[in-house]
Amino acid sequence: MSPYVVVVGTSYGGLQALSMLLGGLPADFGAAMVVVQHRSRDSDETLSRLLQDRTSLPVVEVDDKDAIEPGHIFIAPPDYHLLIEGKTFALSTEAPVAFSRPSIDVLFESAAEALGDRVVGVLLTGANADGAVGLVRIKQRGGYVIVQDPETAVGRAMPAAGIAIAPVDIVLPLERIAGHLVDVVGRRAGAGPRPSRS
Repeated sequence: MSPYVVVVGTSYGGLQALSMLLGGLPADFGAAMVVVQHRSRDSDETLSRLLQDRTSLPVVEVDDKDAIEPGHIFIAPPDYHLLIEGKTFALSTEAPVAFSRPSIDVLFESAAEALGDRVVGVLLTGANADGAVGLVRIKQRGGYVIVQDPETAVGRAMPAAGIAIAPVDIVLPLERIAGHLVDVVGRRAGAGPRPSRS
């Protein structure tokens, strides 16, 4: 079975939002989480190091062909699109999308195509509309969509765009997203047939 994956997109205000999100996840969180944060092409691994300070889950900046592992936080490297291809990642230097590379839409759409209903999409704070189209594709493929309440976002434009065009499952204040993710992942991952009791 394909791994269960939470894809997260953010931009302006993202470090604060991701710090709160990751800080609310338990050590036994059962899904892989894949993050696109808009940042400059010459960024180093400071983002990964700062986020590692917020969580006991391993935080990894992705290399091409890395395996998707549950219980890990994967960060898109600067100046590459990050795609999901089955159980592995791929990196691309194709043209920026919505003026961004990595693009949230590229990650979300590839996750939807590769994993279908085993994807949860999360769109957080940001100053443009990247990610909204990707949320639509996640829903079309049977996934689940969470958007940060724009009233709790440093950059309201990104979550507002997602709410405007995507069939969002739930809009939540930032501080409630981690707990809801734990519930959703547990519920959806356990949705298959249960073993009978003897």
